[in-house]
Amino acid sequence: MTVHNLYIFDRDGNCLYYHEWNRKKQAGISKEEEFKLMYGMLFSIRSFVSKMSPLDMKDGFLSFQTSKYRLHYYETPSGLKFVLNTDLSVANARETLNSIYTNLYVELIVKNPMCSPSQTLDSELFISRLDAFIRALPYYSPRAA
Repeated sequence: MTVHNLYIFDRDGNCLYYHEWNRKKQAGISKEEEFKLMYGMLFSIRSFVSKMSPLDMKDGFLSFQTSKYRLHYYETPSGLKFVLNTDLSVANARETLNSIYTNLYVELIVKNPMCSPSQTLDSELFISRLDAFIRALPYYSPRAA
């Protein structure tokens, strides 16, 4: 079990934060291009899910999986998008993403007058607490394949 990486996007598609923990394969493109591709894919999947769903989905798109990883998605009412990529053994990381938002982002970024929530997240306190939070997850393993 492992966590590969985390993206945080604002409502306009700008990547505010990105970190890798156990990512084995790189995309072969620049990080900026990767961020654009990821946000575009999320935008398309959300649109597709909302149009094709036979029910009115309260939560909308939550996750999808490939043969190698699972992408977990959480969107806040303000339009922030949290994307966590894990291995397939992690069934649901919605609580984890909600906790990152409420206990770390809101407490350390939104409530901090020195931080601007619309800019790249470079708060050392946020970064260190997020790293400790991810490493303490029951499904985090630094040696996973």
